[in-house]
Amino acid sequence: MNDVDTPLNEEDVDPDPFRQFERWFEEARQAGAFQPEAAAVATATPGGAPSVRMVLVKRVDRDGFVFYTNYESRKGTELSANPRAALMFHWEALGRVVRVEGPVERTTREDSLAYARTRPRGSQLSALASPQSRPVPSREWLEERAGELAERHRPGQEPLGENWGGYRCKPEQFEFWQHRTSRMHDRLLYTRDPERGWTVQRLAP
Repeated sequence: MNDVDTPLNEEDVDPDPFRQFERWFEEARQAGAFQPEAAAVATATPGGAPSVRMVLVKRVDRDGFVFYTNYESRKGTELSANPRAALMFHWEALGRVVRVEGPVERTTREDSLAYARTRPRGSQLSALASPQSRPVPSREWLEERAGELAERHRPGQEPLGENWGGYRCKPEQFEFWQHRTSRMHDRLLYTRDPERGWTVQRLAP
């Protein structure tokens, strides 16, 4: 288990950033981090106006980092217009941050439906009821919409709205950040080279 002030040396990390992420994620999980899959996701308009929010990353594999949302939400509309994102995982107990940046694409409808069926009924009804990121009259209005949907659809038969599904961020670079008490933090940047694969550089803190 990691000491909060343990150095992060180039010779100690995996040359593959996906494997390095898996290693740190598992250590965060074992350390009892609350929702280690939670990440801040930053998007921007074509004009460069940024926004950021928290999501739960539900899958990480060689194809990228997958999260699900309403396509008509603010992040959804921004990703449609400017399909790039930056993700940041922060595991405070370990003094670690991982940043991921790259282009974003929608997952398939089949993928979104398969994931939706694993969600609790309340989560599925909430996704159907909520016009995410848009003004609503009141909390009661949302709860009434969810209640109407619960009466209309039996458990296990909740439909998946066309405006809800997954996004996959395909990393072009990773940064692994390790806290040091001296404030001389360790930062290792992985970038993808078309010919040599992933390369690692140290960044100044």
